[in-house]
Amino acid sequence: MDDTVDRARLALSQRPPTPDAPAPQPQLQTEPPHQSRVVRWLVALVLAIAAIFAWEQFQKYESPGGANRAGAAPPQTIRDAAIVSGDMPLYINALGAVTPLATVTVRSQVNGQLQQIGFKEGQLVKEGDFLAQIDPRPFQATLAQYQAQQAKDTALYNQAQSDLQRYQTLSKQDSIATQQVADQEFLVKQDKAAMESDQAQIDSANLNIVYAHIVSPVTGRVGLRQVDQGNFIQMTDANGIVVVTQLEPISVLFSVPEDNLPQIFARLKTGATLPVVVFDRANVTQLATGSLDAVDNQIDATTGTVKIRAKFDNTDDILFPQQFVNVRLLVDTMKDAVIAPSAAVQQGSKGPFVYVVNDDETVSVRQVKTGPVERERTAILAGLKVGEKVVIDGVDRLRDGAKVLVRNNLAPQAGADSDAPSHEGRGQGGGQRGRRQGQNQGDGAPAPASSDPQGQASPSQGSSSQARSDPSH
Repeated sequence: MDDTVDRARLALSQRPPTPDAPAPQPQLQTEPPHQSRVVRWLVALVLAIAAIFAWEQFQKYESPGGANRAGAAPPQTIRDAAIVSGDMPLYINALGAVTPLATVTVRSQVNGQLQQIGFKEGQLVKEGDFLAQIDPRPFQATLAQYQAQQAKDTALYNQAQSDLQRYQTLSKQDSIATQQVADQEFLVKQDKAAMESDQAQIDSANLNIVYAHIVSPVTGRVGLRQVDQGNFIQMTDANGIVVVTQLEPISVLFSVPEDNLPQIFARLKTGATLPVVVFDRANVTQLATGSLDAVDNQIDATTGTVKIRAKFDNTDDILFPQQFVNVRLLVDTMKDAVIAPSAAVQQGSKGPFVYVVNDDETVSVRQVKTGPVERERTAILAGLKVGEKVVIDGVDRLRDGAKVLVRNNLAPQAGADSDAPSHEGRGQGGGQRGRRQGQNQGDGAPAPASSDPQGQASPSQGSSSQARSDPSH
């Protein structure tokens, strides 16, 4: 049966095509099924081998110290610094305004024409220096009138007193009525009262003459004059003649959080003098050094702060009224504190940490507990000992156990940490953050962002253009 079918197919294939019959289509040559399966198995095997090789390479280079053990990458160049022991000052930082201890608007105490101006605008004057002169002639004329009246009343008094003595002699001889003697005594008292009234009026006239000669009530600097010479001025003039501001000594008013009051009062009760240092608006140049003078008696309920006044000698006149300054109040000092460079302190998901340089030229991650920050120095409350060395520059690509090459004589890397005060490091308290924490110790200043090894910023600390290594990953 099969042979018959095969012969029939062969005969049909050898027959010439008829005009009406379509030409037979060419048959596509396909590979046998078993060859296709072999090719697919070979491809799958190659991909599996490549994946295994890639995973081994990833594990070797990404594991702690793997790259260094394999010799595939050179050690990371770093700079380190030693942990030291020393005194750590505890500062309270605030914004303040220079406020004079005395600001006096000089006004006339009498009405009259301003005859003379005795000062130059901006001049330094002492208490009692001549400032202005009001026309004194009306007061001098009044004084002469009162003096004449006093002379008249004095004469009447003397006459009444003389008559009283005669009446008293006659009364003893029963030559005059007793009532006449009594009336004369009352007349003497009236004349005496008139004399005293005249003297009071004379004193008032003399006082007006003194008021017409205006002098400085305090030592300080005079401002711009408010009235010109020749004008008629009155006691009710609101602007007065000129304003005199005391400059030496001078004070600075600033506010501190109410949470700092117990610490401040504890120091004041011991009799300690709390130093206060003020810096310029940019918080760069130190202007003056003084001491805490007074604390207000109420807390501002809207801000939760209390006003404090610091006093400065200001003999060089460097502090000017209403000038804005940055204030640093030294509250206390931590003795024998463990101090690390602020540039060494990093922020991770588990909190602050440092890279400790080991004797075998590797680094280890160490979680630390930080304390007060003072510019480029940070107090370490737990986690480090004096003498240990920590990485202050080159922490970007470090991992726990990584090999390092210490090069302290090299300049800091661009954008990396530095232990110099002029550089802005990346550690907790380094650079800008270090100054913010030094200025606002304990007031919740936001920390710069930290990142995991893949460079993703931690959401709890915000974003930052400077990535940090997190040893927890």
